[in-house]
Amino acid sequence: MENVLRPVIVVGGSVLLTLLVGWITNLLLRKAADRDPETPLWDLLRSGLIPYQLVLCAGLLRGSYGQAKILEAHRIGVGQALTLVLIGSAAWLVIRITAAVVEASYTRYSHAHHDPARVRRVRTQVSLIMRVVAAIVGVVAVAAMLLTFPEMRAAGASLLASAGILGIVAGVAAQSTLANLFAGLQIAFGDMVRLGDTVVVDGEWGTVDEITLTFLTVRTWDERRITMPVSYFTSKPFENWSRGSAEMTGAVYFHVDHSAPVEAMRDKLRDVVRECPEWDGRTCGLTVTDSTPSTMQVRALVTAKDARDIWTLRVTVRERIIRWLTEEHPYALPRVNTASAMLPPPADGHRARTEGAFRGVSEPPRTSRG
Repeated sequence: MENVLRPVIVVGGSVLLTLLVGWITNLLLRKAADRDPETPLWDLLRSGLIPYQLVLCAGLLRGSYGQAKILEAHRIGVGQALTLVLIGSAAWLVIRITAAVVEASYTRYSHAHHDPARVRRVRTQVSLIMRVVAAIVGVVAVAAMLLTFPEMRAAGASLLASAGILGIVAGVAAQSTLANLFAGLQIAFGDMVRLGDTVVVDGEWGTVDEITLTFLTVRTWDERRITMPVSYFTSKPFENWSRGSAEMTGAVYFHVDHSAPVEAMRDKLRDVVRECPEWDGRTCGLTVTDSTPSTMQVRALVTAKDARDIWTLRVTVRERIIRWLTEEHPYALPRVNTASAMLPPPADGHRARTEGAFRGVSEPPRTSRG
């Protein structure tokens, strides 16, 4: 009877104690969140309850397994497995707690500051820092797991002796990976590009959607994803339309006839932009910028608060001005001139001779009457 009750009490007691502690912890975190709703830390910490309970259960079972006296023939293997679970769940718990603290700090920072550029910069740094922390904790956890095996501890001395040579070989073999790693840190703390920035890369316009330590993803206007190594942004030029300020000036070009009513076009442009919610009210103007023998080029300048609004505003201005010209001033649209060329008038003494030569006939001789 004792052989049956002992393992049930040890294993069942460990599981019940784990569930009880987890329930109490969850209740305390929920009360703390209700007492301070402006602080998201307590709700974020609740996401770490599962690894927290795994740590408790694995620790209790690892400490009391010898008292259960079950699977005596596999005692070493079971103890090794419980140790590995304990290390892995502890690493998971550390990552969850760190992520909760960092995310809560970022949320409070974003609510306190209303500068979108600064908030995007902090968001980029927070994302990369969390990836670095997760990578470091993961490597330490794997190393701790390996060191629990006696064979690995015995081979530790020889591995440390050859660590210098292995480091050099690994550095040469992983040059591109290390370059991307340092480029990712440079982007995070150098404020070159941030999450949410509008960029133009290789002729593609889009928004920075994801930044990691090795690659960067740009989401284009047509929902495509362009993935490139982060070292690209430290070695090649690119356009960042959100750098400094997101406000932009856009130009719309029209090719019209020389008789086009420029003043009326200026008035129409003002009417159009006043009706557009994308116009920020800073600039609105229309000027003649070029002229050719058949048309003249008219440029309309408008402004908006960001790249998306300036695109919508330019499209609206172009469409409505062209429709207005078509309906109200059709003569102002470009035309192909098919009229005969008119020659300049010749001198008085040679008028008749020039006209005759131009028509391809000779001038008749003059006769006198006397």
